[in-house]
Amino acid sequence: MNRLLGSMLVILLFTSCGKEENFVPDYPVNYNVTLVEFGITAKNNILLVPNTGVAGLMIVRTPTGYVAFDRCSTVNPEKACAVNPDDSGFTATDPCSGGKFSLLDGSPQKAPAKMSLKRYTVNIAGNTLYVRN
Repeated sequence: MNRLLGSMLVILLFTSCGKEENFVPDYPVNYNVTLVEFGITAKNNILLVPNTGVAGLMIVRTPTGYVAFDRCSTVNPEKACAVNPDDSGFTATDPCSGGKFSLLDGSPQKAPAKMSLKRYTVNIAGNTLYVRN
């Protein structure tokens, strides 16, 4: 009985210690923008913020509020390839792999994308949007 339990434990240990793939690293994000500034500078209800997060920040005004994503594609994130919003305003495309992501929730829409974009917390206080992780 002890041998069986020990064998099962070893098998479980080796199968659960695989390399995590498509992991976008954590970078501190602390960005603020007023709603007026967002309205003026956002194109198609999408504000692109360079030099924030891994590959830049993308703040999107959706029908239900605001969402924020890191622009780093989850397809080969070690390349830090920044996704670009499509003209439709509903998806963003990874120019390095061709993968597509929804701008409503960051979910993958077209292969080879398998994981959602990294999402950040958005809070509104008064007239200011606060994006944090």
